Parts: sequence; structure tokens; C-alpha cells
Amino acid sequence: MRQTSNVLYIAVDTLIPLRGHSFHGLDQFTAALDHEAIPAVWLTSRSRLQFDDARRKHGHTQPFIAEDGCAVYLPEGYFHLRPTPDASRNKKAATVRLGRFTCIPIAEALPAAADALQTLSHDTGVPVVTLRSLSPRELMQNVGLPQREAELARQRDFDDIFFFAGASDEVQRFLAEGRRRKLQFRQHGVLWSAAIGSSVQHCIRELAKLYDRALRYHAHTLGIATPDLAAELFPFCERTIFLSDRKAEEVHQDRADPPHSRHLSLQEPDVWERLLSAVISKN
Repeated sequence: MRQTSNVLYIAVDTLIPLRGHSFHGLDQFTAALDHEAIPAVWLTSRSRLQFDDARRKHGHTQPFIAEDGCAVYLPEGYFHLRPTPDASRNKKAATVRLGRFTCIPIAEALPAAADALQTLSHDTGVPVVTLRSLSPRELMQNVGLPQREAELARQRDFDDIFFFAGASDEVQRFLAEGRRRKLQFRQHGVLWSAAIGSSVQHCIRELAKLYDRALRYHAHTLGIATPDLAAELFPFCERTIFLSDRKAEEVHQDRADPPHSRHLSLQEPDVWERLLSAVISKN
């Protein structure tokens, strides 16, 4: 691994949408990072299988964080190092093999979250419908994706995807009780995910240890995100770059940037060149 001053953590779900084209210029930016030997860890709410097409399309060969901070996935032989076991995890394996990846599990693997979700629904009397329980036709109708993509959307390693089937005024009571039981929830439109033990912070911490060992010095963690995903990532990074679009410009004008943060607009024609310059800069 070549020397680098930064390791990037990029929240990509807005930049690479499930349907439609990725943001223009992203491929060139990714290629430039590879040329500069700057690691770019992608963060996504999607699962390992669901994210595979995006990684292949954009030639992403770095580690990634999936299912909203449930796990870190390392390409085979990426570090040539084994992660240091963490005593705080008790008996959880430091790594597991999932598909083509070495996985560092942060959340509890399924069916833990699925079982907890069903128990919570029963105890609170708030009905939920999981994607796993739907027929193929119902699944396509509820996620708005073709059959193959819809099937991938419900194949998860750690979190369980669901939606509420009852009255909306019961949702907050359900979420509050679930959080009291140590469930983490993430909302994605009408769909929600439930996990036990997910943590973007913990994922970054585990990766930072590995990069420090491989590089033999500390490379800064630099977070890059759009407005809808910045809050999940920025608190755990040493430097941040906020990428806004037209819808976020007015919101951003009244928003105070965190320390060591930059703001770039995705509407600027040279945004990717400016982003690369900011990434390379040591200031």
C-alpha cells in the first residue's frame, strides 16, 4: 500500500442511485483516486449483494461499509493483515467469510434483528411487514424495482427491512420501545431497516486500525457526503467535505459547517476536479 495522507469515507447512495445514472464525473474521480493511490471506502445502506452491481460498474476495489454501518467488507487479500480481535465484542468473530469478502461484523448477524423485530411488533401491537415475508410480486410492488433487483433488496446479512402496516400515530411508540431494546432503525422512504449493534463509528474505527497498521502511520479520515447522509458520517471523521445539490443550497446557507469542513456544490462544472484537489491537500 502506497503512502497517502487521507483515507476517504464516501457516502454514495445519492451519488449512485438504485435506478438511473450516477452523478456525471464520478467515474473519472474514482479513477483519479486510484491513480493517486488514495483509498476510498464507500458507505451504503444496501446489502453486500445489492451493492455488487454498483461496485463492478464503477470499478471499486476498496473496502466498503454496508447496511448502514452493520459491517465492513474487505476484498480478498486487500490488507494482507488480520484485524485485531476486539475484546469488547465478547465471543463475536473478529472476521467471517461472506461471499468473496472478509467481513468484520459490527452488528449481530441475522436472524437476530429479524427475531427482535417480530417480538417488538407482537409486544407493542404495531403491525410490520418485512420484505422477507412478501411474495415476489408483492415485493416488486413495494420496492418499485424489477424482480432481480427486488430480490437482492431483501437478501441481507445483518439488518431486516420492513414497513409499517398500521396507523402512523403508532410508529413513534414502536420506534421508542425498539430503541429502548437496543434496536437501531434507519428510514429509507417508506421502508425501514432494523439492526442490533450497527455503528458507522465502529466501522470506521476498525478500518482506521487496519490502515494504520498497513501504512505504519496514521492517515486522516476524510468524510465525503451529500446532505441526506452527512449526519451519519461526518461526526466520526477528522475532515469532511459536504457535497450539496440545488435542493440543499438554501438549507446549507443557514447551516454551520463543522470544523475542518469544506462545502462544494455538485452543480459546479469542475466539482470533481475541486474535490480531488481538496482530497489531496493536507490542509
